[in-house]
Amino acid sequence: MRRRLFTSTLVALTLSACGGGGGGGSATASAATPAPAADPWAAYPTMPAGTPPGASEAARTAAAALASGINFGNMLEAPTEGAWGLKVEDEFIQLFGPAPAVSQAVRLPVRWSNHASADAAATIDAAFMTRVETIVNKLLARGVTVVLNMHHYHQLDGDAVESGEAAVAADVVQLRFLAMWRQIAERFAAAGPGLVFELYNEPHNKLEADWNTLASRALRVVRDSNPNRVVMIGPVQWNSPYALAKLQLPADAHLLLTVHHYEPFSFTHQGAEWISPVPPTGVDCCDATQLAKIREGLDLAANAAKTTGYPVVVGEFGAYSKAPAAARLRYLQAMRSEMASRQLPWMYWELASGFGLYDPVAHAWRADLVKALYGNP
Repeated sequence: MRRRLFTSTLVALTLSACGGGGGGGSATASAATPAPAADPWAAYPTMPAGTPPGASEAARTAAAALASGINFGNMLEAPTEGAWGLKVEDEFIQLFGPAPAVSQAVRLPVRWSNHASADAAATIDAAFMTRVETIVNKLLARGVTVVLNMHHYHQLDGDAVESGEAAVAADVVQLRFLAMWRQIAERFAAAGPGLVFELYNEPHNKLEADWNTLASRALRVVRDSNPNRVVMIGPVQWNSPYALAKLQLPADAHLLLTVHHYEPFSFTHQGAEWISPVPPTGVDCCDATQLAKIREGLDLAANAAKTTGYPVVVGEFGAYSKAPAAARLRYLQAMRSEMASRQLPWMYWELASGFGLYDPVAHAWRADLVKALYGNP
């Protein structure tokens, strides 16, 4: 999910190397030929070539555990935690865990890029790393399956930085992505199988040409310290199911696929203030045309799961609170039914903000929304 324009049109690869040089001279000869600089990409090879084998039992177990999860949205993926009105409170963490808790799975979006040095090393701020680790550990201790991702690295997609962010040099943008993943992977290497990594949220724009290669490099980085960690990868065009065919999977068994599905967009994002122009409100749901759009994307996800041999998780979907209340309930009921009929695990966007199932002021679940989505209040 993004706090800026979301386009619902839906499509993935390559990478460039960079170098430099310098040399010395002597008193009796012209300057020596500059020695070639070390290739910064040499530290980040792609995964070995091979045919994707399909999902391991560990990956399938993780996919099942993620079913009916909820995103901790507008918290750690803000420029700084709390900048968008929410922090990860212990109150939220304690909502999750073994039954009768509503959900046993959390997706944790994190804007790492805004908490790392601006150079290619992208050294992550120690206090921020510890903050994220503390949250993950608290959730894991409650038996929650956690997806930890990288979210809103705007320059990686070729997007403009937003308020509260600082730009970095163009030639280090992708190197920083890989360097951050090396640090994240090493820090969480000892975590149990309840932690899943997700390489990147909604690759789009400039990244569409590079994503397959960059994802392969990032997975290789993760595998250096987490050889058996389940890793989730989504396609370009904002993780669109329409772009699944463009995703080139590495030859790795411990993978899950993910898509985001906000169709019909005119319904799910009506009144969304971060879109320009703001989509009009008063849109109902769910007529035959709208249901066909919902089913079309979910069919693509289900078919990809069959043809690739990897489970597909619907990592985001939801309807903004500006939608008519009764229509919003019908939408959630329809999504629940359609995803269940295709055996697609899902994670709702999001817990306690504009799409939220939980009211952080009343400190209570919004029972009508929870019932529509989960079938029980």
